[in-house]
Amino acid sequence: MSVSSSSSVIEASALAEMLAFGTPLCILDCRARLDDAEAGHRSWQAGHLPGSQHLDLDRDLAASPGEQGRHPLPSESEFTATVQRLGITPDIPVILYDDMSGQMAAARAWWMLYCWAGHPDVRVLDGGLAAWQRQEGEMTQEAIEASSSDWQPIFDEGQLVSADMLLSTPNALIDARAWERFRGEVEPIDPVAGHIPGALCRPCSTNLTQEGYFKKPDVLDIELPRKESVISYCGSGVTACHNILAYAIAGRDLPRLYAGSWSHWIRDSQRPVATGDV
Repeated sequence: MSVSSSSSVIEASALAEMLAFGTPLCILDCRARLDDAEAGHRSWQAGHLPGSQHLDLDRDLAASPGEQGRHPLPSESEFTATVQRLGITPDIPVILYDDMSGQMAAARAWWMLYCWAGHPDVRVLDGGLAAWQRQEGEMTQEAIEASSSDWQPIFDEGQLVSADMLLSTPNALIDARAWERFRGEVEPIDPVAGHIPGALCRPCSTNLTQEGYFKKPDVLDIELPRKESVISYCGSGVTACHNILAYAIAGRDLPRLYAGSWSHWIRDSQRPVATGDV
C-alpha cells in the first residue's frame, strides 16, 4: 500500500485557508497522555481548533488493555460506531492534530481511518497544535454538535500482522521507541525491557525537525529503512503509526502494523526477547 506524500499531512496555513473559505471538514483533536487517560479531553476543553471534536486514545482508538496489549485496536463494529458518532463520511476530508507533532495520537488515528478503515482523505496537521498557534490560529472552547453518519467502513485486515506471523515469516521489523527502551536500558511502562529480536530501532521522534515538523519527503526517503515487508511496532501500537505516516510522506510503500506491539509480545514468556543494539 502506498500513498502520495502530499495527501498525508497539511500545513497550518492551508488548514486556515480551508476554514476561512468554509470548506467542509471533520477536524479531530487527538491529544493524549499515556500516564493520564483524561489529559487529552481536558486539553480539548481548555481550548481547541474551531469545529474540532475530541478523539480519545483510550476510549475511541483502543479497546480495554489486557492480553492483547495496552492499546489493542477496538473491534471493527466499535470503531464503526465511533466514526458514525463523529459524523465521519468518505466525502468529507478528515484533519487530525495533537500537541506532539502527531506522536500522541494523531498518527494512530490517521492509520486507523486511512489504512485500516479506508477513508480516502485523512491528513495530519504538520507541526501539530504548536504550528497552529505559531501562526496565531484561532482557538475556542466552543463544542459543536456533529450530525451522525451512516458510513460503513470496509476494513483492511491485511494492514495488520499478528505475533504468530512475526514468528513464522521473515519480516523487517521497525521499532518506534527511544533507543534506551529498545536496548532494554530503561522500561518505564511495560514489565519487561528489550525488543523483538531482529528489529531495527527508528525512534519516531527522528521523523521530525527540531521545530516539530515532519522532515521533507526526500530526507525521510533516505533515512527510513529500505527493506521488504516492513512491519512497524512500538510499545503499544501508537507511535508505531508515526513511522508508518513517515513512510507515507516519503512516498514509500507503507509498513504493516503489529498493533499489540511490545506490550502484547511480552504477554507470552515463550516469545524471545533481545537487548542491546541488535
